[in-house]
Amino acid sequence: MTQTHPVGPTNLLREAGLAYFIVAFVARLPFAMMVVGVLTVAVSARGSLSLGGLTSAAVGIGTACFGPLLGAAADRFGQRLVLLALAIANATMLVVFTVAIYSAATDLVVLAAAFGIGATAPQVAPMSRSRLVTIISERMPEALRPRTVSTTMAYESAADETVFVFGPFIVGVLASWIAPWAPLVGAAALTVIFVGAFALHPSGRYISSHRDADGRAPSRVTELFRPELLVVVAGILGVGMFFGTMLTSLTSFMADRGVPEQAGLLYGVMGVGSAILALGMAWLPPRFSLRARWLVFSATLLLGSLLLTLVDTTAGMTAALAIMGVGIGPTLVTQFSFGAARSPLGRTATVMTMLGSGVIVGQSIGAAAAGEIAESAGTSSALLLPMLAAVITFAAGILNWHLSHKRPRSR
Repeated sequence: MTQTHPVGPTNLLREAGLAYFIVAFVARLPFAMMVVGVLTVAVSARGSLSLGGLTSAAVGIGTACFGPLLGAAADRFGQRLVLLALAIANATMLVVFTVAIYSAATDLVVLAAAFGIGATAPQVAPMSRSRLVTIISERMPEALRPRTVSTTMAYESAADETVFVFGPFIVGVLASWIAPWAPLVGAAALTVIFVGAFALHPSGRYISSHRDADGRAPSRVTELFRPELLVVVAGILGVGMFFGTMLTSLTSFMADRGVPEQAGLLYGVMGVGSAILALGMAWLPPRFSLRARWLVFSATLLLGSLLLTLVDTTAGMTAALAIMGVGIGPTLVTQFSFGAARSPLGRTATVMTMLGSGVIVGQSIGAAAAGEIAESAGTSSALLLPMLAAVITFAAGILNWHLSHKRPRSR
């Protein structure tokens, strides 16, 4: 295992390399395609929206149970070994699920396979954040670190926003042009190729210098459960719920108008604007504190979600999505910045996978709940769920405001 040691001034792009950012971006796509891909093929093959929702939830539960443990393993043994194992295991589970859903296998077997997909999901986004934070904190001058971390979190969140918009879009294209099983087979291929490349990239050798020679961290596991960190997990869970509920209820909204295939286009209005604003977060003045940003941008998200109760036209929905896009991306950047700042020494990958798991768990729960409610109670009821997710995110921001009076551990 290779540990880093402080060196002189360096540039993050030069240190990581352009190829790193390309590989890390593409390697995120399978993760963004899993929940929607599982839902799509389950509904198509078994004709049950309820089973589709349950399979999506099973993916989220698997991620919730194993995501943080995989992050801890990456902190302990290094990302390379963990990611290589996950790339093979996850691709296998995607194929197993595809075979099971089209076979005579019981629903229980299908749900177990969906759980396995979530449990083996190689969370490239949090692993990438962990690598870059490690490089910044150990290979850059201290004066440059805060601004560089902010810029990095902005880029990473914009990348997440982009794949969470294009992931469902790619699923729709492959399912329509080839077959409903194609997105999962495609995700399996991308996982082997690009997650494998991400694992083998030279940056995969980096292990925090705070770790001992045998890989042990100087911080206790109990530090992962401090209120200052758990409130960030709660807030990012709300963001994930918003993603899941908004896409599903928007699909129902457009289906009521006879054009469900246009849901992805409208969703892109929010996603593109959100990604652009997320990138701009690095240029906000330092006096606009992180805790204030969380409140301001989550309040904007909440305001936009309240408009969902009033819209009854495509134009009105587009305007509401644009407003919500102003809030969602910057909120996500802020939450990951808090996660980086509050990570116990030597446990950055663990914290980042906790946050990454929060997004996918929230998305799975939100998609399953919104699908069930849209089918049983109608679109208007389903559109209340994004507002609930925004309330959770904003409430976590209020609690974080009070908890932030205590300064986080200096890293």
